[in-house]
Amino acid sequence: MGSKPTDLPDKPLLAVLRGERRDPAPMWMMRQAGRYLPEYRELRAEKGGFLDLVYDSDAAAEITLQPLKRFPQLDAAILFSDILIVPFAIGQNLSFVTGEGPRLTPTLLSSELDQLTAYSARLDPIYETVRKVKAALAPDKTLIGFAGSPWTVATYMVAGQGSRDQGETRRLAYADPNKFGAIISRIEEATLDYLSGQVKAGAEALQLFDSWAGSLSPAQFEKWVIGPTKRLVSALRKRHPQVPVIGFPKGAGSKLAAYANETGVNAIGLDETVDPVWAAKELPASLPVQGNLDPLALIAGGADLRAAVKRILDAFAGRPHIFNLGHGILQDTPIANVERLVALVKGGK
Repeated sequence: MGSKPTDLPDKPLLAVLRGERRDPAPMWMMRQAGRYLPEYRELRAEKGGFLDLVYDSDAAAEITLQPLKRFPQLDAAILFSDILIVPFAIGQNLSFVTGEGPRLTPTLLSSELDQLTAYSARLDPIYETVRKVKAALAPDKTLIGFAGSPWTVATYMVAGQGSRDQGETRRLAYADPNKFGAIISRIEEATLDYLSGQVKAGAEALQLFDSWAGSLSPAQFEKWVIGPTKRLVSALRKRHPQVPVIGFPKGAGSKLAAYANETGVNAIGLDETVDPVWAAKELPASLPVQGNLDPLALIAGGADLRAAVKRILDAFAGRPHIFNLGHGILQDTPIANVERLVALVKGGK
């Protein structure tokens, strides 16, 4: 890839995703726009439920930008939305039950995929949010778009909600691989168009969240995580060759190496259960990695936070690294601890 024109703004996070080493490491936090911020809670109280916020492009853009206003040393904004927007566009009904989480109806255990009527217009407000954020974002910050990976989205579409072990979806994948394969293919198709739409609206990097990747056996992981992700990344690269993709297969453990080597992602996100020393040794040396502070260490603060940050930064000192959490920031996280984290990563203090 040729050198970039000198008149373009320097974006540290994009540089790392291209394979450069930057010091200090660029950083952002999963779920950085959300309930731990009082300004988010205030806006949600004013506007209504979660889905109301997602579909109000002005509100969603404001929420996306809130963490960068509070923590200006963050290097990226990530779109405020939800992975279940894709099944909503495919034709399932989507609601959020207070205290219980999302619900999709009808489930694909009780109905067939071809009974759903797609509504691609349900994606349009999300693209409008991306456009609004891009217009307001500082020139050195990166705008990250995202979607759920096909396997994780399928677990919600099949069962209608999250579960501890994704047992119903795993049973279907074994019992009727043709039916389940058709579900995965439909999700791949919708997700490709959705992510492509985000890029056209201004997203500069993309993350694929595979939140339930850890529940699969190695053979099923290969079939339903690596296979669909590889196809999706390949298709995205043909449409948008300059846009990097971060893969985040939560819980993949020792299967991370296969994921890194086979999917074609530009970078790999590590959850908090992964030993950074192991990851630095086992993952390809040139592959950018992202992660992987335990969100509970961030809540704990103090010496535990300092030690955890140091271990991560030391382990990845020799490779392209984006500092992040190992999963989403928790709503009872003290703002002061986030400020401390930013200072540790950016200033070594």
